[in-house]
Amino acid sequence: MNLHRVVALLNPPQSPFELACASEVFGTVLQDVPARYSFRICAERPGPLQTTVGYTMLVDAGLTALREADTVVVPGWQPPGTPVPPTVTEALRAAHRRGARIVAICTGAFVLARAGLLDGRRATTHWRGTAQLAAAFPEVQVDSDVLFVDHGDVATSAGTGAGIDLCLHLVRADHGAAYAAQIARNMVLPPHREGSQLQYAAQPAPARADESLAPLLEWATSRLDTRLTLGRLAGHAGLSSRTLARRFTEQLGTSPGQWLLGRRLDAARVLLERTDLPVEAIATRVGLASAVNLRRRFRAHLGTTPGAYRRTFSET
Repeated sequence: MNLHRVVALLNPPQSPFELACASEVFGTVLQDVPARYSFRICAERPGPLQTTVGYTMLVDAGLTALREADTVVVPGWQPPGTPVPPTVTEALRAAHRRGARIVAICTGAFVLARAGLLDGRRATTHWRGTAQLAAAFPEVQVDSDVLFVDHGDVATSAGTGAGIDLCLHLVRADHGAAYAAQIARNMVLPPHREGSQLQYAAQPAPARADESLAPLLEWATSRLDTRLTLGRLAGHAGLSSRTLARRFTEQLGTSPGQWLLGRRLDAARVLLERTDLPVEAIATRVGLASAVNLRRRFRAHLGTTPGAYRRTFSET
């Protein structure tokens, strides 16, 4: 299998945290996990590159590296709104024209907007910069309430944590849920957060230990094949349905029903990749009742069918 080539385009002063989102997901070689990506960095001018935390990175590649990239990542741009050299915007446009996927983490969205790659499209960035992005680029449909937006050829994320979410989402799209879960497990992260989740909780105060949803989420995930109504979830947690729904919004930025559907689809994807079980059996195992319902949910949320997904990502 040819490695998917990921190139990160840096600019001084570069935030190493946004860069780490991409390098950890695409560039780390894991034991017993097949490598499917190659990763390198480049800048407009090769050489020493200042970072936001006081040390200097040595970048050995220039913009010509983008000519071979399958995915180009712009991991932040500091400060937001800083002018982008025409050589950079043209290199990004050229990469996009020949079919490379262009990805922005956090304030990297300003660079994609300057290159015209977000015109007429939804996009996001760190919540502190959404108003500035919308004012500077009125042709961009800025969404301040999501973790990431993926159009297939162009994608943007909110801040650092959401950058990891976007990178893992792209791995899922490239190589399936099971492979992405292996990478997430190595990073000690949940394998998937929906891009439509809120960037931050409605209430900024952290939940007390006895308010954490973690035990309930683990309990529900181990019982996907059973009927998990809001009332049953609330009863197991010892809460009213209204209180449980509020805590889901505060801690996860989504509803219990949407969270549960996401876990069921995740489980279905892994079974499609790793087993030859019939679709009807998979639907039953993940709590979606029937093959018809699984196919409908797959089409609505993933834009494909279980059969097509299995043909693309099957490991059996």
